[in-house]
This record gives sequence, C-alpha cells and structure tokens, in this order.
Amino acid sequence: MRTLLALVTAITIPASTYSQDLRWQQRVDYTMKVALNTTTHILTGEQKLVYTNNSPDTLRRVYYHLYFNAFQPGSMMDVRSRNVQDPDKRIGDRISRLQKDETGHQKIKSLKQDGKVLTTKETGTILEVMLAKALLPGARTTFDMTFEAQVPIQIRRSGRNNSEGISYSMTQWYPKIAEYDHQGWHAYQYVAREFHSVWGDFDVSISLDPKFTVAGTGILQDPDKIGHGYQKPGLAELKSEGPVTWRFVARNVIDFAWTADPEYAHDQAKVPNGPVVHFFYQDNPKTTPTWKAMEPIAVKVFEFLNKTFGQYPFETYSVIQGGDGGMEYPMCTLIMGEGKLDGVAGTMAHEVAHSWYQMALASNEALYAWMDEGFTDFASDEAIASITQTPNDHAGSYKNYFTMVSNGMLEVPSQHADHYATNKGYRTASYTTGAVFLHQLKYIVGEKNFYSGMKNYYNTWKFRHPEPYDFIRIMETTSGMQLGWYLRYFTMTTRTIDYGIQSADVANSGLSVSLKRLGAFPMPIDLIVTYKDGTRRTIYIPTNETLGSKPSEGPLQERTELSPWAWVDPNYSFSIDAKPGDIVSLEIDPSLRMADIDRSNNKLAVAEALKDGGR
Repeated sequence: MRTLLALVTAITIPASTYSQDLRWQQRVDYTMKVALNTTTHILTGEQKLVYTNNSPDTLRRVYYHLYFNAFQPGSMMDVRSRNVQDPDKRIGDRISRLQKDETGHQKIKSLKQDGKVLTTKETGTILEVMLAKALLPGARTTFDMTFEAQVPIQIRRSGRNNSEGISYSMTQWYPKIAEYDHQGWHAYQYVAREFHSVWGDFDVSISLDPKFTVAGTGILQDPDKIGHGYQKPGLAELKSEGPVTWRFVARNVIDFAWTADPEYAHDQAKVPNGPVVHFFYQDNPKTTPTWKAMEPIAVKVFEFLNKTFGQYPFETYSVIQGGDGGMEYPMCTLIMGEGKLDGVAGTMAHEVAHSWYQMALASNEALYAWMDEGFTDFASDEAIASITQTPNDHAGSYKNYFTMVSNGMLEVPSQHADHYATNKGYRTASYTTGAVFLHQLKYIVGEKNFYSGMKNYYNTWKFRHPEPYDFIRIMETTSGMQLGWYLRYFTMTTRTIDYGIQSADVANSGLSVSLKRLGAFPMPIDLIVTYKDGTRRTIYIPTNETLGSKPSEGPLQERTELSPWAWVDPNYSFSIDAKPGDIVSLEIDPSLRMADIDRSNNKLAVAEALKDGGR
C-alpha cells in the first residue's frame, strides 16, 4: 500500500507542477535616493529593492544589469560596434576613444539581503548575486544597496552632453534587477539594444544643482515646492542656493528614466479623456517653433491610439528633448528636438505608441522585437496617416522588406535582438517585418476582425508580458480562423510569398483560370475580376490552413468564395461563369497588403491573354 501511495505521489506531483500557470510575474518595488554632482558627473545613490518571488521556483541567486559599464573601451558594445558590417553611426568606434573621465561605470559599494552582506561577481554589464538565504516561492526579500555611477559622454541613449546640448539623459542609469520568468533569467549583456524588465513601483528622489529642470517617468511630488515651470499658474518661480531634490513616484512600470537640463522650457496639454502630456525642450529658435507645432499633433496621436488600440493606462506622459534619435520609457520618451516638423512629429508618434506595445504590454523585446518595434511602427504610421488624412498603406515598411529580400539579407524575426548578422537585418526584422506582419494579417482576417483583435489583445494582455502565441490566440478567437501557420512562416522562417496568374482560357461559355504558387509561403487569395461595365467581383480562395474564412471587406462589390487551396499544391484552377469578352482583367490582391515579392505576374489583361492563346 505504501509503495502504491509513493508511486501515485511521484506521478501526481510533477503533473501538478507542469499544470501551473506559466504566466506568473515577479514583482519589484524600488525606493531610490540619488545625488548628481553636475561638475564631476558622478551619481551616488541608495537603493532599497523589495523583491517578491511569485515563481514556483526557489531562487538562490539574482542578477542585476549595470548598463553604464557598456560605455568603456573593450566592452561588448564597443567590440561589436567595431566589428559588425554596418555599425551604428552613433556608436562606431567612439567608445574605444573615450578618456577615463568620459566613460561610464556603475560600482556597487555595498549590497545586503535582509541585512546580510552578499557575495557578488561582476561580468561586463551583469552583476551576479549569490543570496544569503534562498528565496522560496511566494516569499519576499529586501535588498539594500549603495552605488556610485559615472555618467558617460552620451554615446547611445544614456549619457551627458548630447549633440543638441542636453545636459543629462539618465536612462539605464541605476543597477536594475533582471527579469526572471518561465524561460528563466534574462540576464543579457548590454551589447546594443532592447530590454526586458520586471513590473514594479518606483519612488525616486533626485538631488542636484537648482538651476536644472528635471523631467522623467512618474508623477512629480510637490511640484509647487520645486518650481521650474511645474508650479500652478500665478506662482513665482522658486529659487534655491543649495541642491534641490526632485521626487517622482510611478506605479506599475518596468523602468525609470529622467533627464536634466538648465534650459528646458515646459509646456503641457490635456488629451480629451486621456493623460496630461508634458513637453520639455530647449527654448531656442532651432527647437521652439517645431515643438509648438508638434504639441497638438501629440494630443491627436494619443486620441487616435486610445480609440483604435485601447486606453493609455497612466495619467501623465512627457515628451522630452534628450537622448539620441528617439527612445521609449515608461510615461515618457526622449527624442531629438531639432529638425523639421515631419521628422520630430513622426519620431514622437512612434515613441508614444511604444506606451501601448512596450510600456503596457511589455513583451520581451530582446527576443521578440517585432512585437514591440513592429507593432509600434504600424500603430504610429496609422495615427499619422489619420491625422494627415493620407493613405495608411504602410508602403515604406513593404519597400524595406522587399529590399532585404532582394539583397538576400532578410533574417528570422524571432531571435535575440543583439544576434543579427547586421544592424540593417535587425531593423528590418523588427520594425519592418512587424509592421508588414500586422498589415498582412489585416488582409488575412479582414479589417473588422483585425481592429477588434488588436483592441482585445491590448485589453487582455496589458501588464502581463505577452508572447507571440498569446497574440495569435487572441486573433484566432476574434476571427474564428486558425493562424498559427502564419505566425510560424512569417516570424520563424525567411520564406517569401509569390503568387501568379498562370493562364486564362475559354472553357465552355466561361473563363478557366489557373493560378500558381511560386513562393514557399502559402496565403489566402483575393483575386479581383474587373468587367467591361466597371463592376468588380472578388474571388476569395482561403488557404486550407485557416480552417475558416474572412468576412467580405467590400460591401460595394460581389464576392464568391471557392474551396480552400491546400498548401501542398502549387497549382489552383477554377472557372468564372461569364463571357470572356466581358472581363477586362484579373488581379491578385490589388490592395497590396499581401507581401508578394514579384507582382509582375499578379495582373492579367484577359483580352490580350486570349489573343496569345490563354497566356
């Protein structure tokens, strides 16, 4: 009896373990007090981190990111930049030429777990920490740390004195604990790009020279005591001879960023049924006119994204001049401030859209950059198109995708963002492929299903770190179609789409049409028949993989649905019941949403084909 009981126990315990919900999330609560010496550029700080282990695993070590260590000669970021085929021009060999007082570093002065000193090992930008006491499932522990950092000359995202003269862009600036999830620790070295972080609350106090205005993540506490444009209208600007402490609080975010500059102007605008948007920029002829014109566009971007993809979840947002190019952070973005309105507004719109796909959903952008950058590119392009009343055909994304296909540089999107052979390969696989993935998905499931699915996805998975199959499951549920094949082909392979109209011949009293799949990527087909009287008809051929059909998208034209086209068969034939002389042309997907790499054979003039013997 005991033997049988032991056997049953041995069987049932692993079964219960495997049936656990893999979507648990760790939790962090940071309290930090830091002081920045604006003469030496040295930041000193105290950090209290309450860490909750919501995983089913016992943790015996943790890892911290020390991002500033990347800005030292010989770092992985430096070596990679000097050896990759197409280095980022903002980096190049600049890190290798930094002087000692221009480099970045983060040094841990002390680290304790619940009062006990911990043993650590630093390797590049990762700090491995051996715990004094194992952290059991469901348990909580407190790490107390003192640290010192030297703010580097601005090279990439972080640093001081950028090309537009912003004093401090403080991003990836504090020792940040790595994410642990069902895949294990995500303790990536900081080589180039992309992050994955733990949800938590931040309470951050920053002391520095009173001439600086500070902007960043969270909500400024006691703004009337700070001044610097934050105070209520009518209050005089407050002055101080000693350091001023700025305290920001942010709830349920994945990171904390801030900037500081003595020349910041500060504007704000209220989004109807949305957040208060703050704008921080240097008040000068190069920047001010552009930013004043950009501000109402920002409000419209928020309105469009709220309506189309789901409600922005925080009460404030700040658009800040700083950094290099543009980079997203919780409740704020850092963008370059100078330049033409189209460029500044476009960058702003892209970074704002990250608040949906990185700051609310927060997929692991290191592993699935296309779920962040690509979805963000898609959403921001749609927002700008709506505001400017121009077509939202995503033509730029398709052009970039086709270019990479033609030059043989296309790479698989679902891989770690630092491990692409080229920077161009990364940009295409993340920004371009992600946007094309969505626009083509709209072709597969239909416009109504698509936008309903996008909103369902956001509302279902915000604050939960969704992964690729989480997204595709939502789209399947919304559309009633099977879509796993599409996810696999487009994000896990470099197979391409190529369909053509092979022939059109007279058959009895109608027209016999033969289509051919030339590429290795199967797709459903919308074939548009145009008649002499100007009417149009859609011939819809689902792929057998969807096990379903999209609804008709065009109420103004008739649609005929044919039997599914099996992916194993390269050929498909059917007949059109109409006099061949009444048909002007046949065209596969004139909407251009299907990423067909060769459209030269997608359209056929019927009269000419019949004259040439059906070809």
